[in-house]
Amino acid sequence: MINENPTLGRRGLQLDVATVVVDVFVGALKVFLLFFAVWSAVAVIVLQAQGIGLAGESWPGIITGGLVQGAMYGLIALGYSMVYGILGFINFAHGEVFMAGIMTGVFVSAFLVESGMWLNAFPLALLILLMSCVLTSALVAMIIERVAYRRLRGAPRLIPLITSIGVSFFIQYAVLGLFGGQFRRFPDLPPALRQRYRVLGLDIGGAQLLVICVAIVAMVVLWWFVTRSRSGRAIRAVAEDKEIAALMGIDVDRTIVMTFVVGGAMAGVAGTMWALIFRSVIPFTGFLPGIKAFTAAVLGGIGNLPGAMLGGMTLGMVEAVGPTMLTSLRWPIPDLVAYLLGAVSIVAVLWGIRTIRTATVAGATRSITLIVLGTLMAILSFTVLPGYNVIIPGASQLKDMIAFLVLIGVLMIRPVGLLGERLSVEERG
Repeated sequence: MINENPTLGRRGLQLDVATVVVDVFVGALKVFLLFFAVWSAVAVIVLQAQGIGLAGESWPGIITGGLVQGAMYGLIALGYSMVYGILGFINFAHGEVFMAGIMTGVFVSAFLVESGMWLNAFPLALLILLMSCVLTSALVAMIIERVAYRRLRGAPRLIPLITSIGVSFFIQYAVLGLFGGQFRRFPDLPPALRQRYRVLGLDIGGAQLLVICVAIVAMVVLWWFVTRSRSGRAIRAVAEDKEIAALMGIDVDRTIVMTFVVGGAMAGVAGTMWALIFRSVIPFTGFLPGIKAFTAAVLGGIGNLPGAMLGGMTLGMVEAVGPTMLTSLRWPIPDLVAYLLGAVSIVAVLWGIRTIRTATVAGATRSITLIVLGTLMAILSFTVLPGYNVIIPGASQLKDMIAFLVLIGVLMIRPVGLLGERLSVEERG
């Protein structure tokens, strides 16, 4: 038999230089991201033990803030995942669907304040506010599908993607023209939502507790809808294979519209919760949360609904904890730790040299990567890292950068996201 994957010893060095360079670069990114993650995590613990880090009583507040932020990202990300699962493209206008719900909530809440319901019957007022935001976002999502996307279903994916960006800008500037660019504020919350509560050892505000509870209920309702209702089963069937679903008597157009409506409704729920926490909105409010929700959807596994919520919660926690982790890099690396890292790097280099001659052509790339990165880390470990520290001014302003760095790191290690992508039959082929 012919050996289809010969070793380098038989064929000589027959590697694609460009492939080796890319693999070494990607491997270097993985190693350095892991190195800084471990360094910052250990540094947080050490500084906490030394009494010069973040006060221990501050951590519950950070964790609570991350959970609340992540819950809202997860609710928005559900819309991205649902549309991707059924149409196979990213609806970048979904952030503006979220913004439309908040903008509606401004006017509805002002009416509720004037009527006295906001203070005297807040649960009913909150329900009215929630339904108004949900209906508006669902309606906007439905209009976007009907006007912008329906005629593009058979087009290459790049065309609806570019269209979604255009729709996003159109909605932003349409709202800007109608309502102006000034901040519009929501009314003050009732005393019950401004108080602090002790839940599971966490000191949490009433509004934050409401956001977490509503997010849990919304996720449970969505799970029941997708897995138990007739429309939900139709959505899953169309997401799996549109042609077979049509042959089974499912109205594909109606099902796709339903997907947009449900995704928009989840954005409306997130918009209501966003209004209760941040209490202001401008026409561009939906842009950055929309991008982060897309990041959360990719992080959890695009097309995977539980993954969207998990990705949102992960992203929220990273944003909350990340600045503290960056600040902890001021802790200098002990000399002994740096020398031990150098010794491990030397062993990695020797192992790479030993295996490169007997490795297959594919395995030789890994050995070369091991040799190059091991050599680099050994040099740094004995020359730079002993006593090395990093002081980052304004680390609290870098939470957006930290979130996207974590996304890059996760996708380099697991490209399909935390829970894996959900692909249709056509995409699997």
